[in-house]
Amino acid sequence: MNTKELTQETKRKMDKAQSVLESELGQMRAGRANASILKPVVVDYYGAQTPLVQVASVSVPEPRMIMVTPYDKTALENIEKGILEADLGLNPMNDGDNIRIQIPQLTEERRQEIAKKAKATGEQSKVAVRNVRRESMDAIKQANKADEINDDEAHQVEDQIQKLTDAAIKGIDQIVKDKQASILND
Repeated sequence: MNTKELTQETKRKMDKAQSVLESELGQMRAGRANASILKPVVVDYYGAQTPLVQVASVSVPEPRMIMVTPYDKTALENIEKGILEADLGLNPMNDGDNIRIQIPQLTEERRQEIAKKAKATGEQSKVAVRNVRRESMDAIKQANKADEINDDEAHQVEDQIQKLTDAAIKGIDQIVKDKQASILND
């Protein structure tokens, strides 16, 4: 067993959990226009379910507005329908050339609700990090039992993995804290 590869793989998986968290939190509405809100939108484009970004450009011309400009004007109605069907709580306005989406001001109650959801998403990421740690620790114990590594080396690698876990959890907490501040203060 190569302990260096194990710790690198563990770190890679933990970093992946953090990047997935950042992606998920980026899609949460925080009262300010953000093009990533429209990531889950798919459009029926000539019979194929196509991601919105492949049929239109998405821009943020004002802090509370998202503008969707289709590459093909015939897809305008399908894009509008796709945004409505995505059930994002957004109301697209079709002006014949573009679709404008006004982002409403969030109520304090809604901000609290979104902040709680962000925290829950962070907790899921922490669980993922802890699962990665558990898998790595199990691999170390099996290698130690099979005499592939000695006890000292096993303890040393376990300490490294615990430090990686602590750093990943701390990073997740900071990401969630930043997102909650953004949600509550925008």
